[in-house]
Amino acid sequence: MEETDQVLEAVGPRLRALRKRRGLTLADVSTATGTSESTLSRLESGGRRPTLELLLPLARVYGVPLDDLVGAPRTGDPRIHLKPIHRHGMTFIPLTRRAGGVQAFKMLIPGRPEPAEPTPQTHGGYEWVYALNGRLRLVVGDRDMILSPGEAAEFDTALPHWLGSADGHPVETLVLFGPQGERAHLRTRTART
Repeated sequence: MEETDQVLEAVGPRLRALRKRRGLTLADVSTATGTSESTLSRLESGGRRPTLELLLPLARVYGVPLDDLVGAPRTGDPRIHLKPIHRHGMTFIPLTRRAGGVQAFKMLIPGRPEPAEPTPQTHGGYEWVYALNGRLRLVVGDRDMILSPGEAAEFDTALPHWLGSADGHPVETLVLFGPQGERAHLRTRTART
């Protein structure tokens, strides 16, 4: 068997595992992607060959990079393997390894058939959130706001806060967290030449 065939055969089980981990039915995924339930079922069972047109919407719905669906090898520095952290139904991918000080994470909020109800939490520190993809609902204290891609917010995590999808679709964010209350410092003026 060719290596390409082995890679494609592994896609179906990955798709099924992702769907089940997120508690979605074939009907839920069909509605979210516009792909028929029978096509999705055949993809998962290996009866249908995966194509880019079929995998891109699935990657969006499951909130994972396309590479994860096809089992592409990791790129970048092979000595660094930061393990994802799964909390409160979200995935946090560490982007830094620095002990103490500001930590950087990519946060993935999976899609759901219904947007989640906020369950605000508090803890020490300060957070800066930048929306990459999807519409992020951010509740901080008595403020309830929606961040679209390219928008950012910062807040003291001692205030009750919650992050989730505004519309039930997957959301990707970049998060900087200072455990001791460190804040992100933005430079807005350009140097004169």
